[in-house]
Amino acid sequence: MLVQLSISNLAIISRLETAFRPGLNILSGETGAGKSIIINAVNLILGGRASSELIRSGSEEARIEALFVLPANASLRSLFEEMNLPFQQETVIRRIISREGRNRITINDSLCTLTSLSRLGQSLISISGQHEHQLLLRPENHLFLLDEFGGLTEERLALSVLFERHIRLKEECRQLEREIKDREERSELSLFQMEEIDRAEIRQEEDVLLEEERRRLRNSDLLAAIVKGTYHALYERDGAVLAEIGSCLRKMEKGSELDQGIRSVRERLAAIKLDLEEVAYSLREMQERAPDDPFRLEAVEDRLQLLNKLKRKYGPSLGEVLDFRSRLSGTISDLDQKKESLGRASNLASDIEKEIVQKAADLSEKRKKAAKALERAAMDELGLLAMGGTRFAVRFSFTDSEGQSCSSSAMKGIRADGRDRIEFMLSTNVGEELKPLSRIASGGELSRIMLALKTILAGKGSVDTIVFDEVDSGIGGATAELVGEKLRSLSAYHQILCITHLPQIACKGETHFLVTKEVADKRTATVISQLNPEARVKEIARLLAGKTVSESAMAHAREILKVSSKQ
Repeated sequence: MLVQLSISNLAIISRLETAFRPGLNILSGETGAGKSIIINAVNLILGGRASSELIRSGSEEARIEALFVLPANASLRSLFEEMNLPFQQETVIRRIISREGRNRITINDSLCTLTSLSRLGQSLISISGQHEHQLLLRPENHLFLLDEFGGLTEERLALSVLFERHIRLKEECRQLEREIKDREERSELSLFQMEEIDRAEIRQEEDVLLEEERRRLRNSDLLAAIVKGTYHALYERDGAVLAEIGSCLRKMEKGSELDQGIRSVRERLAAIKLDLEEVAYSLREMQERAPDDPFRLEAVEDRLQLLNKLKRKYGPSLGEVLDFRSRLSGTISDLDQKKESLGRASNLASDIEKEIVQKAADLSEKRKKAAKALERAAMDELGLLAMGGTRFAVRFSFTDSEGQSCSSSAMKGIRADGRDRIEFMLSTNVGEELKPLSRIASGGELSRIMLALKTILAGKGSVDTIVFDEVDSGIGGATAELVGEKLRSLSAYHQILCITHLPQIACKGETHFLVTKEVADKRTATVISQLNPEARVKEIARLLAGKTVSESAMAHAREILKVSSKQ
């Protein structure tokens, strides 16, 4: 419930503060006094569009603040939690609009986005004015009203969640199919490349070893001659180095017994002889190991040619060739994983599709039953609003394939809100055929139809407060009296704020506010005041008589207020 509203520097409002009460709150005043500005302020505090042009001339910013007392229901608490806002039963919403076009919004002193404010606003107040009347003329809005009446909103939302999930899954399937196709086109090449690398049976650093072997093989004759000549010089020829060293050792043997210096030198020479013997042994082994395969060089050349070819194609080194092969294996494995993912997503989409089809069918049947009840209730309410003889009907049609998420025939015509398209049909004269509401309803009829729907939905609606801006448009006399009664009945379920120019409606209010314009310091400002009983009589008399209020008008005003209080 809206408890208090404060407005600063909005249009011709300098500073305005008022407290609203439960039940039917009436706002009246001369045309242009600023009543619609107050309603606009309410709309802004609910997340409506703002413009710097709304700021009062000479001011840098406009400020609106509203105090709500909220019901402690789970849905509101959940909404606050979703928006990461503190829930308080006494909730304060502030909105500041600057000339630079910036908005500063707080809910219970926590900063808030305009989107979050708009979401919350839809759960706090419903404004029924010219804009909502226009919404009533658009058939696409009728389904939501029917679902609200039938208590089917949650089912529609559940279907919508499934539908959106189905769309995401189908898009995921399409994306996976594109990726699989792309990888399959590349997989043949990948498999060929893997097989080519695998056939080579590459070993790390193999090319380095083969390069060294090739150098040896290419110079095998020279190397053999060097080895043979060195071995011959050390061991085989007359006067070989080892033989000469042996002779020297024998000559020094006697001297080593007599002289420590000779003994030391002889020991060193003996060690050298041992080293040279090992060298000679190694040279002999090298001669014995010399390759006798005349085709080995050709084999090494062929192997190096293959390895170099692979390095040119897949990497500058054998290590990088092997790394490339690992990546190819990952690509093939990724393709298999994507095929598995596609299978899972496709199966899940199929299961959800079946669920959507079933839920859409169930929802459609429930809507048809709700439509019959709505037709009866609407005609009853319209009869009470001086529209007796009016026929009201809900026409069903099925959607075409526009907007469907897949080509499945089972899903044909199903959208996020189901498979039904409905339109409210009306006949305001006996004997006339039903026609779309948008083609035949006058302004006064639209106001009453909206009021009838609000009344029907009163016990089902989620908002505490309803604002009626133009409910008296196009009506008067006895019809206005009936509308006033209906507003008072509706106020048993909701707090009502109603702007009216008709005394028949104004007299039904429990609280009456007068909106006027005053001039101070050569500036015009809107003022709102709650009327006491005598002031209320005077205002009702003004509504009855116009600018000049006579004693008879005052008496009439007292009379209709007295009668109204007894009803």
